[in-house]
This record gives sequence, C-alpha cells and structure tokens, in this order.
Amino acid sequence: MEIRLARIDDRLIHGQVALVWSKESGANRIIVISDKVANDEIRSTLVKQAAPPGIKVNVVSVEKAGRVFKNPKYESEKVFLLFENPEDVVRSIKEGIDITILNVGGMQYKDGKLRVSKAVFVNHDDIKNFDILHEQGVTLDGRVVASDPKLDFYDELTKIKIREEI
Repeated sequence: MEIRLARIDDRLIHGQVALVWSKESGANRIIVISDKVANDEIRSTLVKQAAPPGIKVNVVSVEKAGRVFKNPKYESEKVFLLFENPEDVVRSIKEGIDITILNVGGMQYKDGKLRVSKAVFVNHDDIKNFDILHEQGVTLDGRVVASDPKLDFYDELTKIKIREEI
C-alpha cells in the first residue's frame, strides 16, 4: 500500500478534502482511520457519501487499518489516510502503518483547546501526541489547503506558549 497523503482533519471528508486534497494526492482510495467513526454507522455512512467521484472510501478502526496496511492484497493501492486527531495517528504507527509525513489540516476549537494556527487548536493530549510523532521522525506539514506554503507545524507548536497554558 502506497500512502500518497496522511492528513488530520476532524471534519473528515468535506469540500477541500473531496475536491482538492484527493486530487493532489493522486490516491484511488481514501481510508478514514477512526475507532469512533468506524463504530458509528450514521457517521460512517455520511463520510462514505461525501466521497469524490471515482474514489473509494473505507472507514476502519485503528486496529483494522494496521491489518489492512500489512495485507499484500492491497499492495497496489494508492491511499489517502484521513484521521480526526493525532492520537489515532500515533496508534496507527504502533499498528505498523508507515507514516513519514503528516499533513495537519484542521482541528476545530473546543473548550480547553488553544490556537496553533488558523485552523488548528490543540489541548495537552494533542501536544503529547504531536511530540511523540516528532520524536518518531514524522514530518508535520501544517497546511490547510494544498496551495498554502509548506509550514513546519511542529516548529509553530513549539513557538507558542501553549505548553505553559494547558
């Protein structure tokens, strides 16, 4: 399985993902990796219905994603991995998925989260998981849309005083 793009976007499949990122990646399949979505039939169905034409979409748990990634049956697949949060990315790597570059595109504001960029808000747990990803050598690309200039998300994360505020 060739990972063409791995992205965190808690909105999952929406206009930018369906129209821009899916084309930019050149993937023939989007795999949403989320225990929450995989266990929610309504959300899973809605995500699949939002798929761009000509691209297959699967919604799987983190554990199943690890099994699928290792399965030679899917070796020729070009995939776009889509996550809701950094914790699921860390868990996916532990399951054997080889993610070297992660696009951090969107994590919405919720109580207790602080702003890192125009579209990314994090809490203490998110920071811990981004630290783990950085320590594992994963490049964190902080772009909302493909035409944005490349941004070292981890560098932005370390510049702000968020670590003391959470």
